Amino acid sequence: MSENTPVNGKTPVDFWFDPLCPWAWMTSRWMLEVEKVRDVEVRWHVMSLAVLNEDKLDELPEEYRDMLANQAWGPVRVVVAAQQLHGDDVVGPLYTALGTRFHNNGEGPTPEAVAAALKDVGLPAGLAEFAGKDTYDTELRASHKEGIDKVGQEVGTPVIAVPGADGEQVAFFGPVVTPAPKGEEAAKLWDGTLLVASIPGFYEIKRTRTQGPIFD
Repeated sequence: MSENTPVNGKTPVDFWFDPLCPWAWMTSRWMLEVEKVRDVEVRWHVMSLAVLNEDKLDELPEEYRDMLANQAWGPVRVVVAAQQLHGDDVVGPLYTALGTRFHNNGEGPTPEAVAAALKDVGLPAGLAEFAGKDTYDTELRASHKEGIDKVGQEVGTPVIAVPGADGEQVAFFGPVVTPAPKGEEAAKLWDGTLLVASIPGFYEIKRTRTQGPIFD
């Protein structure tokens, strides 16, 4: 199947995320709203903040380095293990369960939260053991590379890719938004994002963030 092949007659939207990132979480909740108001279907993929930053650790603040070392690998490894052992269809629901606990409920990316998220979606508890294993790191890195290669190394998570008019995918980082728009506002942001992203040579719109993620 081509990366641009319609899914159930709907336009496929590929979405790369790290469950640790609160901003990717906000964007993902917006994408679920977009599914309700536009003829699209999201295909979920993992990327990794740990992999993204492993070659530039010396440039990062100590607190962020510690987070990458101690928290970033586990959740994404569990998601990849679930995907490899139980199929692509579990990725979206597991991400929702993890993100709800990590971000909305304020539990953070703890082993307990990961175990509870697996239980929430009916996946085996034993998958939590993959948090500390590199069993599927090859697959994790391949998924990460697929997403980041579409946009370049200077961005993070999330990455979104959609079919373009010429048959090639149009990919972009973001959008970074809070709170996640709903209903017609979600549709307007989607339409506008596709409009600017489809312009050859267009690279960036940005303004200083004045508030953190609002989870609702």
